[in-house]
Amino acid sequence: MQFDEIVAVRKGNAAWRLLRADNAPLLLAFLGRVFVDDNVREISESALVSLLDDELYGLNKRLGEGTYPRTPKAYLDEWAAADTGWLRKYYVIESDEPHYDATPAVERAVAWVRSLRDRGFVGTESRLNTVIDLLRQIVYGASTDAEIRLTELRRRRAEIDAEIEAAERGDFNVLDETSRRDRYQQFADIARALLSDFREVESNFRSLDREMRERIATWRGTKGELLDEVVGSRNIISDSDQGRSFQAFYDLLLSADRLDELDDLVRQTQALDGLVDDDTRLTNIHHDWLDAGTRAQSTVRRLSEQLRRFLDDQAWLENRRVMDLLRNIESTAYSIRDRRADDFEHEIDSPTPSVHLPLERPLYRLAAAVEVASDGIEEGHAEGESTALFEQVHIDPEPLIARVRTRLRRADQVTLADVIADTPIEQGLAELITYLSLTDEGFTKTFDESATETVSWTDDAGRGRTATVPRVIYVRPTPDSNRQENR
Repeated sequence: MQFDEIVAVRKGNAAWRLLRADNAPLLLAFLGRVFVDDNVREISESALVSLLDDELYGLNKRLGEGTYPRTPKAYLDEWAAADTGWLRKYYVIESDEPHYDATPAVERAVAWVRSLRDRGFVGTESRLNTVIDLLRQIVYGASTDAEIRLTELRRRRAEIDAEIEAAERGDFNVLDETSRRDRYQQFADIARALLSDFREVESNFRSLDREMRERIATWRGTKGELLDEVVGSRNIISDSDQGRSFQAFYDLLLSADRLDELDDLVRQTQALDGLVDDDTRLTNIHHDWLDAGTRAQSTVRRLSEQLRRFLDDQAWLENRRVMDLLRNIESTAYSIRDRRADDFEHEIDSPTPSVHLPLERPLYRLAAAVEVASDGIEEGHAEGESTALFEQVHIDPEPLIARVRTRLRRADQVTLADVIADTPIEQGLAELITYLSLTDEGFTKTFDESATETVSWTDDAGRGRTATVPRVIYVRPTPDSNRQENR
């Protein structure tokens, strides 16, 4: 690599920025454990915030308060920002909560840091054999000469025949412990690298989709030329080099016989003596491959569907004149809706119809059962004072109703001020509020907002209190109104 190329990578590569970050140990430890070690490909924001909160609590408790002072949400927002590119934040269907996934930069940074560990054993023999086998596949697989292919097949057949004869005589070589460790180490490295490559495959699929959308958005030719350019092949994403390679791998992985053989080989290999590996997930690594491959496959499907809809929208927007007319009609309808002329009596509920398909409704899902443990529950004791609960004042409305009725015997209507003038308030603001909420069959209550009244009383401490309220009028019902109600 040249000097300028290294400088450009140092400035623009997200993995390099991660390694230079102040919180790089926290980033590598947390994101590596959640997204790489546990092979998490999609996690909700609430779940990720909870995991990061536990991580920060443990670090602050061990390293000292204030080591990581920010909230988990603040860290996630920083890691998912466009200028960092360590987390991909997006929304899934039928959910208004954002979800997260690690970017390929996290995989690369974690893999590079792990490669710095000291290794007690570094195998080379199996790698040389693998290199030779790969070169043979390239050379003989690309040859169109039948004689060359026959020569290679005869050579392989001769080797197999020789091994069969030797095995029948009981003369065959058994891999020693060093050779077994060499080949198992290479298997583990390839298996982990293959699992981490799926995240980069998804990212490349999205990049390909963005490039194609840019071509469509900046297209200046006719619709026929655009369709010939973009949809000339059945599927742009799956027909790319990466798409074909991934599809071939996925088809191979979906073979039931090959998957059973792989599972049996892995378990037999790990049962051999001398193979020590602390990564227990290698036992079921093919299941992780299948899960990651299924997710990548669904990503290709969703991107293809979005691309088709994008093309449909572009074709629909070509008729600019029709869209301009529709917008003019819509704006005119809104402008005259509230100031219609005398001869205009039409109403427009909505300029566009709303379509609700039955299949858009989600299927019924059983609610998750929640287990509640009642063991170890102790009786609690209140820490605050409870005397305030016994100092509440209850106002009986019956005496107040009787006072209002007494005043209404001498007049058809009285105000609250008249009632209080005869019988002053004795129990403070609570009694005043009770007056305002009185209801009785013997009178009706009316609030006159255009006038106010001043009500005064003396509290328990001997201090004078004054409240200004709207005028409250209590009215005695007349016989005519009673007959009207009965009718």
